[in-house]
Amino acid sequence: MTDITPKRRAVASIAAGLLLCCALTVHAQRAPAPEEKLRYTGLLAAVARGDTAQVKALIAKGTRPNARDGYDRTPLHVAAYGKHHEAMRVLAAAGADVNALERDRYDIVTIAAVANDLPTLKVALEIGCSAKNITSRYDGTALIAAAHLGHAEVVRTLIKAGAPLDHVNNLGWTALIESIVLGDGGRRHLETLQALIDAGANINLADRERRTPLTLARTRRYANMVKALEAAGAK
Repeated sequence: MTDITPKRRAVASIAAGLLLCCALTVHAQRAPAPEEKLRYTGLLAAVARGDTAQVKALIAKGTRPNARDGYDRTPLHVAAYGKHHEAMRVLAAAGADVNALERDRYDIVTIAAVANDLPTLKVALEIGCSAKNITSRYDGTALIAAAHLGHAEVVRTLIKAGAPLDHVNNLGWTALIESIVLGDGGRRHLETLQALIDAGANINLADRERRTPLTLARTRRYANMVKALEAAGAK
């Protein structure tokens, strides 16, 4: 059998990463669809509209703040998807579970992180949702999700909020590894990688195949990522 050349291995590795990225997208977050919102009543309907006055009125009448829709979203999930920040604050003050997970196990911090929605992320953290939550069917974190997508400022915000730097998801990847294997090697993912390096993420923590971040970056020919990792002392 003919040996696969390094170039072909690199191409195959990148192709596999792109296929996996597409697979992850299939299982991405699901915001309430317009037809779902039409079926909402009570608190869920008020939150979906961003009607904070009605949200307050319903809560004052004793409406529970942790109702669930057909996808197990709470009013806080709906408010986060809709960027209804004042409604989020009102719900939290009324005792809403700020760390609740919906059917696909997303919390409001991860919802905001994936959307690259920094204002909503800051509100979610302000009202008490933890950056340390284990979320999604991949047993990941908001930090891993943001690193995957190259949302560098979100990554920096989550780091400041105490997100676990070296959490390993059920794919065997950390946030730092995802910034490489699911990134494109461009500016956004390079900034993300650098933010993780600067924060003290483990630059030598390997994946399940014992490939270090440096090896993964070299395989993909991401020269700037290789340079950043080498400068930090990666092996």
